[in-house]
Amino acid sequence: MIKIHVNGRDHELNDVPEDTPLLWVLRDHLGLTGTKYGCGMSECGACTVHVDGQAVQACVTSVGEIGTSKVTTIEGLSTDGSHPVQKAWKQHNVPQCGYCQVGQIMMAAAMLNENNDPSDEDIDTAMWNICRCGTYPRIRAAIKSAAQEMRKQ
Repeated sequence: MIKIHVNGRDHELNDVPEDTPLLWVLRDHLGLTGTKYGCGMSECGACTVHVDGQAVQACVTSVGEIGTSKVTTIEGLSTDGSHPVQKAWKQHNVPQCGYCQVGQIMMAAAMLNENNDPSDEDIDTAMWNICRCGTYPRIRAAIKSAAQEMRKQ
């Protein structure tokens, strides 16, 4: 049996091998389908979640590696879309197809927790997630807006 703490709740998982990717535990065993499968190789960022506040790729992180760490998915970032990054994403109409946006939001939120006044270079370095639609200018603008909001809080 594996114990895991996700979005403020403890879960016990039976018959789940420790080498199962966290992504599939979240989606298939816990029903948290906001985290997306993209490449399966930690190259696109669609599966980004937070583990103890740090952005990690759930497709290459095994559930056995999690231990007592706290996992946050997009469903746990805020229950009502009120996180500053989520609000900024709406304000700047960031999504086009939307597939990468959960990973983008989670990566941006983790970055802003460490640096709430990022330069364009900081954003470009931290936001390595792939957006096939090329909404990078809107992503950068949304991050700047969210950063400004976070500095006020």
